[in-house]
Amino acid sequence: MATCFLHFVHLAVPVTIGSSVANIPSQIKRNRQNEKRRARNKSVRSRLRTTLKKFDAAIEAGDRAEAESAYRDATRELDRAATRGVIHRNNAGNKKSRLARRLNGI
Repeated sequence: MATCFLHFVHLAVPVTIGSSVANIPSQIKRNRQNEKRRARNKSVRSRLRTTLKKFDAAIEAGDRAEAESAYRDATRELDRAATRGVIHRNNAGNKKSRLARRLNGI
């Protein structure tokens, strides 16, 4: 956790970034849950971006077989992200459609 200082009139007040300042037990629990979910969503989103980059690289290289393999991986990751609520299912569908158009354009 990082600590920064908020400067008010001549007082430096230390504030810890990332920790909960809530006093209410339900809000403390909610903050804990949000932090867990944020970390989980971050890993799913990161894996999704990686597979999309691999697909882009295969398209740029013009390698049809590699692009098809990367397309399967990318669509699987998009569906997984949509199922877990990281992205909206319509967003996943739109992205899959664009990927398919790019794949068919090779």
